Amino acid sequence: MLFDFATASSENVYKLLVATIGPRPIAWVTTQDVDGTINAAPFSFFNAVSGNPPVIAFGIGGRAPGDVKDTGGNIRRTGEFVVNLVSYELAEPMNITAIDFPKQVDELKEAGLTTAPSLHVKPPRIAEAPVALECERLVIVDVGIDRAVVLGKVLAIYVRDDCVLDKDRCYIDTPKLDLIGRMHGRGWYSRVTDRFDMPRISVEEWAARKKAAE
Repeated sequence: MLFDFATASSENVYKLLVATIGPRPIAWVTTQDVDGTINAAPFSFFNAVSGNPPVIAFGIGGRAPGDVKDTGGNIRRTGEFVVNLVSYELAEPMNITAIDFPKQVDELKEAGLTTAPSLHVKPPRIAEAPVALECERLVIVDVGIDRAVVLGKVLAIYVRDDCVLDKDRCYIDTPKLDLIGRMHGRGWYSRVTDRFDMPRISVEEWAARKKAAE
């Protein structure tokens, strides 16, 4: 069945996107305003979009026209943020930080979380998160009256010590990170525990397979 977005409502467009594109990694973003106030919020329209230079992108939906939440405002003013990744054991604390608290409320304190200093940026990382990416703003693209896409250059990445297999070779125990992804609806998530290995096929190997099948 074809769904034509030219005639679909914005609500239905969103429902179709989140129901079909998944699991989506979660950007648990920490920012710090010019007055020192720290904010934390999760966003599921997120991914890495470049390896060289290292660039991530995430989308922010606002609470009202012209308002891209505290996260967007802080990044516009300071140009810095940290993307923390969410493990299964942090699912509930992450969900608490998604509550639309007033600006003066410390989401991390409400969720029982702590912070650790970053190396290159002022916003701290979430100490309990298994991965944190320190980022500087490249550009913010406004894509609607209350929507924006943030592109950030990754300056450094923290990975929890017990998930690093070989520091010099940058080998990471990815399964041990136990990351979760966002799925359909308002409350569905996916745990990355069902995996399979399928190596890339070279041109030579593909030619050999075709010849053997003749």
